[in-house]
Amino acid sequence: MANPKHKISKARTRKRRTHYKLTASAVTLCPQCHEALRPHYACLSCGTYKGREVVEVKGK
Repeated sequence: MANPKHKISKARTRKRRTHYKLTASAVTLCPQCHEALRPHYACLSCGTYKGREVVEVKGK
C-alpha cells in the first residue's frame, strides 16, 4: 500500500475542504396566508398548493 511521503499541512487540507459547506434552502411566501414555505410544497399553515386546498389543517 502507498504511504504519504510528506505531512499534508493544515492549510492545504483546509483549502481542499472549502467547498464542503451547507447551502441555505430556498424560501418563498404563500400567496394565500403569506407564511414562509419551501417551493413546490403545500403550505402547512393554510393547506393550499397552487391556489387550491390540498391538505386539511386541524387548527382552522
